[in-house]
Amino acid sequence: MLDKIALLILIIGGINWGLIGIFQFDLVAFLFGGAAAIISRIIYVLVAVAAIWCISLYFRNNRLVETD
Repeated sequence: MLDKIALLILIIGGINWGLIGIFQFDLVAFLFGGAAAIISRIIYVLVAVAAIWCISLYFRNNRLVETD
């Protein structure tokens, strides 16, 4: 469950970075009162923590076990 939450946060962050790169529009800053606003900074930190968490997905052995 935590993996799915981290991936969702990471997807939201990726979309925000895409908007910044393509349109120079920071949706998080727009919605929460600027990039320096405390809520925006918390969201940026959550995206960073989610990205760090998702690094662990590369090192896990998540093979599906086939049953007859």
